[in-house]
Parts: sequence; C-alpha cells; structure tokens
Amino acid sequence: MPFIPHTPEDVREMLERIGAPDTDALFDEIPAGLRTAALQEIPPALSEMEIGRLMSARAAADGRRLNFIGAGAYEHHVPAAVWAIVTRGEFYSAYTPYQAEASQGTLQLLYEYQSMMASLTGMAASNASLYDGATALAEACLMAVRAHRKSKSQRILVPASVNPTYRQVLQAIAGNQNLAFDLLPYDATGGHTTVASLEKYRGADITALVIQQPNFFGTLEDVDALTDWAHAAGMLVIAVVNPTSLAILKPPGEWGSKGADIVCGEGQPLGVPLSSGGPYFGFMTTRLEHVRQMPGRIVGRTVDLDGKQGFTLTLQAREQHIRRSKATSNICTNQGLLVTAATIYMSLVGPHGLAQVASACMERSAELVDALTRVRGVRLAFDRPRFHEAVLLLDRPVRGVLEALAARDIVGGVDISTQYPALGNALLVCATETRTGEDVATYARVLSEIMQNAAAA
Repeated sequence: MPFIPHTPEDVREMLERIGAPDTDALFDEIPAGLRTAALQEIPPALSEMEIGRLMSARAAADGRRLNFIGAGAYEHHVPAAVWAIVTRGEFYSAYTPYQAEASQGTLQLLYEYQSMMASLTGMAASNASLYDGATALAEACLMAVRAHRKSKSQRILVPASVNPTYRQVLQAIAGNQNLAFDLLPYDATGGHTTVASLEKYRGADITALVIQQPNFFGTLEDVDALTDWAHAAGMLVIAVVNPTSLAILKPPGEWGSKGADIVCGEGQPLGVPLSSGGPYFGFMTTRLEHVRQMPGRIVGRTVDLDGKQGFTLTLQAREQHIRRSKATSNICTNQGLLVTAATIYMSLVGPHGLAQVASACMERSAELVDALTRVRGVRLAFDRPRFHEAVLLLDRPVRGVLEALAARDIVGGVDISTQYPALGNALLVCATETRTGEDVATYARVLSEIMQNAAAA
C-alpha cells in the first residue's frame, strides 16, 4: 500500500468500534517506564513533495556509475512487470504455505518454479529455495554426506577457483559440522581445474567433488571429464552454476555420462536486483534418488477427492523446518519472495529470451576483454573459454586503479590480488547485457588515461 488512506474520522470510528479511547490505549500493556516520552533525534515531518525531493537528491548523490563488477552478483535487466507483480499483496504478504487449502496460489507458483529450475539444470527434482548461493553450497556438501552412505570420510574436494566467499561460508557452516575440505589448485594457464590435479585422490575415500561452472574467474571448466573422473573414483558431483549461463551451456544433469548428483547456486541473476547485497536466494536440484536428503521445502502436485488438481508441501514433515533435531538443515530461512520474482522473470523472458540474455553477456564480455587488453599495462590472465567474466593482470596495484576509476564514475571490477596472491595484480571484470558498446569504450578510454597518467607520474 503506497499510502495510508485513513482520515481522523476513520480512526475515531475504528477506536469506537473496539472500545478504545485513543491509540495509546492499544499499547497499555507496555509499562510506562519502558516508553519513550519523545523522539528527540527525529526531524520534523515532511510533506510528500518534500520527501520526494529529499530522496531524489540522495539518489543523485549516489550517482549512476558504470558497473563492471560481477563476482557472484550480477547486474541484469529486470523487466518492470516482474516486481510490479511480485509486490502485489497476494505474493508480498503470503505466509508460509503449511495450510494447503489456504495457499494454493503460493504453492502453485513454487511448483512452477521447481519445474523451471529442474528443467534449467537438467535434474529430476528441485526444492523451493534456500538462503543464498553460498549457503546452498554448504547445504549441498552436507547433503552429499547424507546421500553417499558408502563414504565415511566426510571429505569434499573444492577447487581454489570456486568463489572465495562461498568457500568461507562453506567452512563456517559445514566445516563446523566435521566436514573436511581439500583445496584443489587451478591451472596457471587456463584458470581451470585439471583431471591431473585429482589423480592423487584416486583410491581415497572422498565423498564428493565440487565443480563451479563457470568458475570464479569466469573460466569454463571441462565438466564432462571432471564429472566422469569423480564418478569413476566413487565420488558424488556437486555442481555450482550460474542459472543464466545454463540457457546456452550444457546443464549439469548432462555432464559426463551420468550427470551431476546435486546442483546448487545463486538465483539472483533471475530477476533480482543487486539491492546493496541482498536479499538473494539459493537454489538446489538433485537426482530423484537423493530427494529425501534435500533440505528446504518441496511442493508436489496431486489431485483431491473430486479429481481436481492441487498442490501441497510433500516428502517432508513440517518439523523439517521448525525442529532442528529432525531437520536436514539448521538454516530455516528460505526466500519465497525472491523465488516469486525469479518465477515471474523466467515466465516473462522464456527459454529463448534467457538464451538471448546469456549470449549478449558473452558477446559484451568479449568486447570488454578485447578493449581493455589493448590498454598498455593490461593483459588477460587465462586462455580458456569463458562466460561473462574475465581476470585481467595489471602492471601495477589494482587498488589505486580502481580508486581512480571510481573517481570517474566507473566501478571497474574486483581486486582479487589478496584472495589469489599468486596471480599478482589481478582484476576480475564482468559485462552483462546491461552494458553497451559505448559503456565498454568509455571504460577502455578512462582506463587508458589512468594508466598513462600513472606511468607519466
């Protein structure tokens, strides 16, 4: 509701109806000693017009910088219809759908979301969201331990090319539940994980191998070879994927001869704005034989006594979500509103539209890399195919260059030199379909000027 329509007369009539003398009486259970007499730090009230001017001024102060950051959160175009529908009261205020008879709309939307995600990832079953992509990976590793009963080690192989934030969250959540993680090196030339780096684990009791596609560097992994090697060695395969990329890349369900076992990732690219870091949502899909080990809600479709189609939460008791001792996860938060946005986004753009978005990202990224590597002092770090991100190596510290770019209203990327010191002065850049050829040319021109001025100094 954009405004409160109640007049003083409306308020008086409502108070009379419930027998309250004034609004203060509605809070008489709060002891007087706990009440604040006045809010001294709150400024005087402003009119709607004054508020509008204030917010416009503050938004202008933030600026409209050109954004070339990715690293797990991506600036995509979100059709206006997506959030116009999401913020309708039917979706915006819907409660957890435990009562199927009162929640058919919400349940059907979640079922459609699950169907879309299962199709996109090439898997048999999907849950109805997790907290975010990083915690989804932690949940996937815990799930792999439960699902792979022949393995007793609780050891997971995690490539160094997996998003560093994901690896930190993985250690914080699953590492504190007695899982052990072995870090795999990345190839210095291609930025990918090689089968050769896995050979020392042949014959060892390893629960699962994590494969991120594309990886944190934007590089595409040889997913078929890695998946087949892991399965031959008796491991499960956990895929961490960018959902937009799956519109043009092979889905995890088709990796190698058998496909991945568990798929997870961050759903933010599907209709969720950057929003200063969140909230976002995690997704997870899996093989049918592992579905009872999957955390989060699962919506099923059935028919009632009259033969009419209906939807309900299935395969898990309500205690799964509110009683830790019986749950597959101790993180109870899902992100239903963001899943709603993703479902509407995927419905609006469709398979063809999503493929267009992914293709445009790859094309714009190629233009960006080509333009920036023409600047003296900038070169490409890895020679493998990539999606919409790339690592560039500079001939000077990245931090100062990014600060100079920011002064020119360009958010130039992420300095990953600290996370990957072996790379040297490494800059991770990203270009999605929202960047234009003019944007890329502007970045290249300003970067060239900064590099030349610094060299002259």
